[in-house]
Parts: sequence; C-alpha cells; structure tokens
Amino acid sequence: MSSTNHIAPITLSLAADPSLARLVRMTAANVAALSSMSVDRVEDVRMAAEEAFIYACSVEEGATVDISFAVDAQHVAMDFLLGAEPVAEPEADNPAAYAGLILTAVCDVYEKSDAPVRLHLELKADI
Repeated sequence: MSSTNHIAPITLSLAADPSLARLVRMTAANVAALSSMSVDRVEDVRMAAEEAFIYACSVEEGATVDISFAVDAQHVAMDFLLGAEPVAEPEADNPAAYAGLILTAVCDVYEKSDAPVRLHLELKADI
C-alpha cells in the first residue's frame, strides 16, 4: 500500500453491550492489518478499541455506539461517538475507570471531546 492511499472510512454501529467487545476487537485488528503495522502494533490497536468500547458501554449503557475507523499505511484512527450529552466519569470500581490510563499509554493520540461526546484515538504504524 503506498503511503498516500487511503481506504474509505469503515464504520461499525452496535449496542453499547460489553458482550459485543469481541466484534469491536476483531474489526479493529482487521482494520489495522490494512496498514503497515507490525503484529505487536496491531495488538495495540485491538486493545485500544476494546478499552474504548468498554468505556463507551459504561457511559452509554443500552445506547448505540458508532465507531468510525480510518486507515492508511501510516496510521489507524478510531472515533467512538457517545451521544450528544456530556457523560459522567465512571465510578472508581468500574472497569472503564482505567480506560483513560490505558488509552493514554497505548495511543499516540487520545482525546475526549464534548458536543458530540466522542473518543478519538490514533495509533501510528511502526514499520
């Protein structure tokens, strides 16, 4: 894949149900495989997608989570849309409370924004 080729955005829309995390992980890994990432970096993308989805499930339980993936040879970007209303941070005993820490450590870019509420993640290829 040349460095200027972009693949059309890939979107996934599913219920905010933690039992669907495997679908998100597998989609993210397959998207990452389209870039020039090593196997270890593809694993980072998979882990970041899972953590972001678990976070989304904790703040938007029962809602729909829309995930958009963008990929080219140099990076993978993921946007998790969480709705229009600002969300409270998860309680300390909630597994999603650690998502920010993990995402900050794994992602090259990790941003939370309001209006609409979304998580934006970017992971750069390492090859």
